[in-house]
Amino acid sequence: MTTTGRTVHAGHAASPLAPEWLQVPADLNALHEPMWAGSVDRNSAGALTVGGVGVQELKEQFGTPLFVMDEADFRARARAFKDSFDAAFADICGGVDVYYAGKSFLCTAVVKWVEEEGLRLDTASGGELAVAARAGIAGERVALHGNNKSDAEITRALDMGLGRIVVDSLDELVRVGDIARASGRLAKVMLRLTPGVHAHTHEFIATAHEDQKFGLSMAADTTDQAGLSAAEEAVAAASAHPGIELLGLHCHIGSQIFEPDGFALAAEKLLRFLAAMQEKYSITMPELDLGGGYGIAYTPVDTPRPAAEIATAMAAVVRSTCAELGIDAPRISIEPGRAIVGSTTFTLYEVGTLKTVRVDANASNNGDAGNNVTYPRRYVSVDGGMSDNARPVLYDADYSAVLASRTSTAAPQLSRVVGKHCESGDIVVRDVYLPGDVAAGDLLAVPGTGAYCWALSSNYNYLARPGVVAVRDGSARLIVRGETEEDLLNRDMGA
Repeated sequence: MTTTGRTVHAGHAASPLAPEWLQVPADLNALHEPMWAGSVDRNSAGALTVGGVGVQELKEQFGTPLFVMDEADFRARARAFKDSFDAAFADICGGVDVYYAGKSFLCTAVVKWVEEEGLRLDTASGGELAVAARAGIAGERVALHGNNKSDAEITRALDMGLGRIVVDSLDELVRVGDIARASGRLAKVMLRLTPGVHAHTHEFIATAHEDQKFGLSMAADTTDQAGLSAAEEAVAAASAHPGIELLGLHCHIGSQIFEPDGFALAAEKLLRFLAAMQEKYSITMPELDLGGGYGIAYTPVDTPRPAAEIATAMAAVVRSTCAELGIDAPRISIEPGRAIVGSTTFTLYEVGTLKTVRVDANASNNGDAGNNVTYPRRYVSVDGGMSDNARPVLYDADYSAVLASRTSTAAPQLSRVVGKHCESGDIVVRDVYLPGDVAAGDLLAVPGTGAYCWALSSNYNYLARPGVVAVRDGSARLIVRGETEEDLLNRDMGA
């Protein structure tokens, strides 16, 4: 990747309205490499390209908004996790099973890529299982998550011969076992535990603290049986149930995590618990899943860790803890999703209306207004919004954007990229410096939208959900067709 474009506006004063982390780019045309797929570049005319295909060509062929995915980049990131973790854990447990977290983005093409790169698939609903089945992946390479699985979903998992069902509660454990026993089968089960490790992440996506819907608590006296945690009660029940084959333990401490210490602490706590349970109940649990949650770069200040660095740190903890406990290491598995698909994709938008407002800097930063000094903020409206990226309104997520259809030497202007929905919170990029000459008809690209954007998309205001295009070796093809108004109206049953 290059950073085509002249260096402009170095040292340009930052807007007082901008957050402290947001710096004025020395070159508005440059591409900050960690945020983009490997093949994204600018051509000789200054327009963004991916896999050798220009954004104007993509717009003309597929329209906007449009999710644009670099297939080769997806495959490379998937391979990097598999190769790095296999190498780091080779002497511990012979390698690692990498489950791609399908909830981040899933379609049949992606399932095939995942399988071809040696990964397995993690699903979280009957619908995701249906995608897996249509793609033809072997059931033994698929896992099913979910805190409230229906009987139909459990039955489907058994019918598909899933390699694991991750059980989330004592109630569900009994239902899974009973359904399996009634059909003369064994359900291969892992128990999802909450190790109490608080990762540095948004409250709504931190999933290892006690007061939330996921998992079985490892804290003592969390059941009616004195001295037993919910986690231990589940181990005892699972190991005794004739319809269950207890594979091992699972945890997931959150999402968009950059520091490895949380993963290390969770691994240590689960290994100690696993060793204690194996000894107390005279059982063997051969597997341990340490989840996912590895962060990506949405803005220039985000610092994602390479897969090899994560793998090395986690392997060191597993190796030393197993040696200390005197146990054979279980087979380790992990569940990256965002870290594989997130940066492979950008969303392409067309600019519509623009307006500039004057804002009191103190009021903007929740201070006292009235200093009579105001600063400009430009609103750049695009043809999508919260219907194709709900994360800013859900999590206050930050994104970046660049002018994609051309380069510019205009001065940077603090901008807010907003959508077309009837909501004041319909913000795609809260704060970004864009060239001052951005105009209607220009194309903007927002990187890092591969994970949880299409997956969370909606039809709010009856907008049709965008398509997803995979680009590779100079050609682009739809892997998910964009909706039409006819698609939306076909579900309306009339008066």
